[in-house]
Amino acid sequence: MLPRLRTLLLPMLSLSSAATLAAPALDAAVRQRAEALVRDGKHASLVIAVIDGKDSAVYGFGRARPGDKGVPDADTVYEIGSVTKTMTGLLLADAIVAGKAQLEQPVAELLPAYAIPALASQKITVGQLATHFSGLPRLPANLAPADMRNPYGDYAEGQLRTFLAGHALARAPGAAYEYSNLAYGLLGTALATQANMSYEELLQARIFRPLGMASSSAVTTPALRVRLAPGHLADGKPAENWDFQAIAGAGAVRSSARDMIAYMQSYMRATSPAQQLAVQPRRVLAGEGDGDGVKKIGLAWMLDQVKGQPFAWHNGQTGGYASFAGYTLDGKRGVVVLSSTARDVDGLGVGVLLPGSLPPPNAPARKEIAIAPAELAQYAGQYALAPTFVLSVRQGPDGLLVGATGQPEAPVYASAKDTFFYKVVEAQLVFQRDAQGAITGVVLHQNGQAMPGKRKP
Repeated sequence: MLPRLRTLLLPMLSLSSAATLAAPALDAAVRQRAEALVRDGKHASLVIAVIDGKDSAVYGFGRARPGDKGVPDADTVYEIGSVTKTMTGLLLADAIVAGKAQLEQPVAELLPAYAIPALASQKITVGQLATHFSGLPRLPANLAPADMRNPYGDYAEGQLRTFLAGHALARAPGAAYEYSNLAYGLLGTALATQANMSYEELLQARIFRPLGMASSSAVTTPALRVRLAPGHLADGKPAENWDFQAIAGAGAVRSSARDMIAYMQSYMRATSPAQQLAVQPRRVLAGEGDGDGVKKIGLAWMLDQVKGQPFAWHNGQTGGYASFAGYTLDGKRGVVVLSSTARDVDGLGVGVLLPGSLPPPNAPARKEIAIAPAELAQYAGQYALAPTFVLSVRQGPDGLLVGATGQPEAPVYASAKDTFFYKVVEAQLVFQRDAQGAITGVVLHQNGQAMPGKRKP
């Protein structure tokens, strides 16, 4: 759930197994990469669904649980994280088609009991929530989980209402793109309130039951828990499952490859007005992405182009899982990637959609240097990269540990004075000093971007 440190094992892997006889083939390079990722302990288990029009196949790698005799399959359940946002966007499209909502409608009209922030006379619309142009921050400032391992589990509607009532927008709605879990949580709440249902009930009524998605839910039912692959942090340690209340529309869904195939095919058929509406481009995302076209956004869906091929996609990540879903906009090819480890799987997904586009493996590991514990202590502190996105640095027994708002801690390693790198993700931290040598801030370098943050007093 972005922006994030894009992270956040089992011995011998098993070769993949296809779920159908006349199955769409998995690209050889993607297969080899998936096998290597499991073999090297980077992912505990992976499931890749390849969709070719009406045909599909599911390929499993690794083990969903220690002691399992077979690979994960089409019915293994995973948290899909922010891919949930595409479902919230589809609920909005469905409401628009039914005449129950409009993109330019102020969200306050759907939530009359809420005090929704505005700037002067400019009100936040449901369309701005759906495209991350609302002006709302990534997370509410009063998100203070009792358990950081389950950061959204105790954030209830009352806290959401309190935050919104006291929040002042820093810029006008519609002025700029800012990826916001808060915005999608609010959108899900608004649509559910209008329908007089819970978010889970609305998903079941409008998406899951109509598409036959019996293994999908925004809550972990006893039946799903039996098939839920246990999650893992990026370093391979066990992770807690994430629960959601008021922010459910941003990332609450658990699903299986079988269900996600049905979901993706509902877009690929291009016969449903709601699905067609959901992938229509709404805004240009200037400076975003690295494809060969102009990146745009629909209702949650990212609309990109690589090698001249337009495609829609979204990724997701929770504390112990990662996901990717996408399809080419000609409806010919689709993919779903599910992992039970919080490590990026975007490359695998795009590699399936566009054979030959799989990026090279990560560069060789950087060389570590030793820094005395007394020297490490000076880096401890909190660094605000954004008002609601703070890096918390502390000295652990074996070195520095860095946590981020709503994310678990991860170790970092020194490569030079004031420069530290992650092993669980391609990112590094460079600490800044003033003229007297005191540390005043840090810069997070990731995905070609530099995000500075000042040290909090």
